Amino acid sequence: MFESLMMFVGGYEWVWIIVIVGVLLFGAKKIPELARTLGKSKGEFEKGKIEGDKELKDLKEKKDQ
Repeated sequence: MFESLMMFVGGYEWVWIIVIVGVLLFGAKKIPELARTLGKSKGEFEKGKIEGDKELKDLKEKKDQ
């Protein structure tokens, strides 16, 4: 049964299926809060990554001196 469903569902349909399941699980009011939290988490990750790259660059410069 699952294989027959996979034949009819393409690329963008999966996005809609995931959105519908998310709304059913979390509710429409909770989705924006989850998205906001995910965005903040991604921003913090990027800041940490940039800071780590900067520290690595500084260590390499000190090693070369």
